[in-house]
Amino acid sequence: MRRELNRNSSEVTDFILLGFRTSPKLQILLFLMFLIIYIVIVVGNISMITVTKMDSRLQTPMYFFLRNLSYLDLCYSTVIAPKMLANFLSTEKKILYNDCLVQFFFFALCVTVEAFLLSVMTFNRFSAICSPLLYPVQLSHKVCVQLVAGSYICGCINSVVHTGFTLNLRFCGENRLDHFFCDVSALNKISCTDTFVNEIVLFILSALIIITTSTVILVSYGYILSTVLKIPSTHGRRKTFSTCGSHIAAVSLFYGTVFFMYAQPGAMSAPEQSKIIAVFYTLIIPMLNPLIYSLRNRDVKDAVKRLLSEKSSFR
Repeated sequence: MRRELNRNSSEVTDFILLGFRTSPKLQILLFLMFLIIYIVIVVGNISMITVTKMDSRLQTPMYFFLRNLSYLDLCYSTVIAPKMLANFLSTEKKILYNDCLVQFFFFALCVTVEAFLLSVMTFNRFSAICSPLLYPVQLSHKVCVQLVAGSYICGCINSVVHTGFTLNLRFCGENRLDHFFCDVSALNKISCTDTFVNEIVLFILSALIIITTSTVILVSYGYILSTVLKIPSTHGRRKTFSTCGSHIAAVSLFYGTVFFMYAQPGAMSAPEQSKIIAVFYTLIIPMLNPLIYSLRNRDVKDAVKRLLSEKSSFR
């Protein structure tokens, strides 16, 4: 029986990504919709990277982290979107086993780094508002680089652990993934081996990451709120707290979807619901982040105007 299991397991060299089960006409509409979303993601995040890099007035810790967030959003949407778009126009919808693992590894890496980076950005706001005199020391360029590097190290560790456990899964002839990318939940469902340990590890690590990073965010905003309330003028309070508005919106979107997807036992039992939620954190959030940070940020809008005026003056 073991020989038969090994033989069948070795036959699975690729997976079929079932994606969204709709009519061919609707598949074309979905392709066009997600193509537009991906184009907005690419243009928006590259623009944010370019503006925060080129404008000398935006060389601060806040925009250093924002630039890294844009780079991260661009990367992990690119891990998912091109293959997803190709499958809308394909009849086979196949992805090779090794490509599937690579896609999952980089997705897990990017989504974990984003969680840590958002908490780092909150700490940056806390330092700027609550300890303005110590801010240049607490958030020097060296410290900023170390915080970003630490986020990537944590992301790598989490991704390696999950990919390692996924490598131990065996697939006895079944290769149809009920998802639009190689997510761990979909791989666990079609495996013919016991996935109890994998699911427990996923839940524990996801919960640990969410609890750790969200605690930093909640405690930081607790201190920020306390400091803002001590400002005597209403205008001063509104102006100070408005600098956190964009980040609060980004954090709420990201943590709301990821918590619902990975940090609740049984939350992934409904495939169609999981796909809709996955669209939010793989495509919608990377599309909205540049818009949230640019539309609500006067410094970014002024930087864009300066860059456009400089280009027009050279003509």
